[in-house]
Amino acid sequence: MFDLPAQRAHLSEKYDLTPSPELAASMTDIYDRMSRVVSPVDWAIYAPYVKAIIDLKAERNAVILGHNYMTPEIYHGISDFGGDSLQLAIRATEVEADVIVQCGVHFMAETSKILSPTKTVLMPDMEAGCSLAESITAEGIEEMRTRYPGAPVVSYVNTTAEVKAASDICCTSSNAAQIVAAQDSHTVIMTPDRYLAQNVARDVPQKNVVWWEGSCIVHEQYSASDLRDFRRWNPGTRLIAHPECPPDVVAESDFSGSTSGIIKYVTDEKPEKALLITECSMASNIADELPEVEFVGPCNMCPYMKKITLEKVLFALDTMTGQIEVDADVAVKARQSVQRMIDLSRQLGI
Repeated sequence: MFDLPAQRAHLSEKYDLTPSPELAASMTDIYDRMSRVVSPVDWAIYAPYVKAIIDLKAERNAVILGHNYMTPEIYHGISDFGGDSLQLAIRATEVEADVIVQCGVHFMAETSKILSPTKTVLMPDMEAGCSLAESITAEGIEEMRTRYPGAPVVSYVNTTAEVKAASDICCTSSNAAQIVAAQDSHTVIMTPDRYLAQNVARDVPQKNVVWWEGSCIVHEQYSASDLRDFRRWNPGTRLIAHPECPPDVVAESDFSGSTSGIIKYVTDEKPEKALLITECSMASNIADELPEVEFVGPCNMCPYMKKITLEKVLFALDTMTGQIEVDADVAVKARQSVQRMIDLSRQLGI
């Protein structure tokens, strides 16, 4: 557990973190990226933290990876790269940095460490877990192999290092259907997200897709009836769903895609009104780039993602605490599963 009073006392001794309208006014180039969703008062509170983090990451030769579900002051204020978990991990391998700060959840930091084993990977809050990743274990993979002998195991990147190591190949929400379709076996095991697997099964009817009964606490909350009600109350709104949502929700939507796919769709289509059926911060982080689009509710928030704050990022960078370690043997096997996905995706041109 975090000792927040001690953390704050430590930071206050080293940094002036008093809200500052003057400092905020001097950082309008950053604020302009989020001014539609962050008030000037809040920006005056955030600005001292943002300035301290930017200065410290230069001193540490660090990069900050901001997942699409981070709050705007993190995503736009301090992140060097934004995107989904795999995009961020791959980008981290391409930069000359000694330290990676993972603004996301724990499995993402593990993936970054797996792909960049010589770099220091910091997790600002070790308790930022993931209901989906925690729903499956390596033992669960072996249980599925026993039930379906000979079937390859395709595991979502939203899994722990141990699960990746026990799998044959990984997938993302954007390439899952193509990865499954490319497997030689008729029966393919997908873990851990049952809804992603069911949506893939619909798109790849030539395969017998079987799945583990895991799900995301954010996406499983949406229902098709909610979407139908919203469409009646808000005619003309484009409904855009993540494939971690139940299949009837995806069927009710106008478009379904990964986080990067959702961003591309909204950017290309520029609907007058859009409801993103995914985590709340997705809409906030693209709102200023798309002023012609009105993003409307409802939305569900990930409590794990929201554990990451500017204060915790600053503390992690200052003290170099929250370092991620992955067992060497596990890391080798997990890296193979991720690399197989990357190589196959390139072969398939996706």
